[in-house]
Amino acid sequence: MKILLVGGAVRNKLLGLPVRDRDYLVLDATVEDFLAAYPEAKSVGKTFPVFIYKGEEYGFPRGESLEQDLARRDFTVNALAQDEAGVLFHHPQALEDIEARILRPASEHSLSDDPLRAYRAARFLAVLPGFTASQELIEAMRRTAASGRLVEPFAERVGQEVQKACAGARPGEFLRLLDQGGCLGPWFEELAGTSTIPAGPPKYHDASVLEHTARVMDQLNGDVMSVWMGLCHDLGKALTPAELLPRHLGHEERGEGAALALGLRLRLPTRLVNAGADAARWHMLAARYPELRDATRVDLLFRLKSKGVLRELFCLAQADKNRADKGQNINTDHLPEALADLDAALSATLPPEARDQGEASGELLRSLRIKAVHAGRSSRART
Repeated sequence: MKILLVGGAVRNKLLGLPVRDRDYLVLDATVEDFLAAYPEAKSVGKTFPVFIYKGEEYGFPRGESLEQDLARRDFTVNALAQDEAGVLFHHPQALEDIEARILRPASEHSLSDDPLRAYRAARFLAVLPGFTASQELIEAMRRTAASGRLVEPFAERVGQEVQKACAGARPGEFLRLLDQGGCLGPWFEELAGTSTIPAGPPKYHDASVLEHTARVMDQLNGDVMSVWMGLCHDLGKALTPAELLPRHLGHEERGEGAALALGLRLRLPTRLVNAGADAARWHMLAARYPELRDATRVDLLFRLKSKGVLRELFCLAQADKNRADKGQNINTDHLPEALADLDAALSATLPPEARDQGEASGELLRSLRIKAVHAGRSSRART
């Protein structure tokens, strides 16, 4: 029995990237032989024999030989295997594509064998530094989309690819490739067609809604929830009536429902679903924070605090403004001011005799918080 390291772990070793997940291929053995050697392994494969042992995956060849197995992998740069002695086995195109940082299907049937690979491709562009999509990949994605088979993957699997992409260094590439390959529908139908919709008036925006969204995602890289919020923040612009373009008045209200629908369709964690909706609904108010009345500030701050997205929302507003204003030298970081206001508001407390009075107590506490924010702003203005 031979056991080879395969796939992304070998790819990352060749690229000099961290190796996190290790998958293995079992050769020259039957399932019975493998289980005799690894009796604690648990079967998880439904179509092919796949086992988990000590948190790592062990599979059997998909084909009659190692070469056939590699040819049936998703992309050439993943069609790699390495034995215990360090000997490398690879798809004929794999090493050249790794050197050139090109993502290419391992065969002409790769995406038709598994339509989820269209979304895996977009995820790989988001997480692999410097990679570009081959023309063969883009054309294969378009064929897969035209076939109607993008509906086949389970929602949770597509949602997992989105979350992995949001953790990447270039998360905006996820949207860019899906748009190029015509694969935004059916899972990302809220973004379909947004590459032809202006993000706003030319004075402020020089890109489409889709490209602006991708740029914001790139600027927020490093935090999955922030990037997801960036993906969702302008979904309402896809619903702007054509006669109102290039302006998008009211897109916040339209976007909230669109973001909820997208997150729920992808079966994302509830915290992400709600954060996306909050991003769509409140990002413009956060961007105008210095202009807001004290009462509006208090209401916004406590709404965002209760939902656990205050910092992320203000970081999104900053990224959104930076991407929109064509490099104008303006202060777009309103988070320090918001946190100072929140500290002031939290310092306000109800006197003992005003507590436990239901709605009246709530109204009085809000009033005290507004006064505290006003006093704090006045104090900061004098220093």
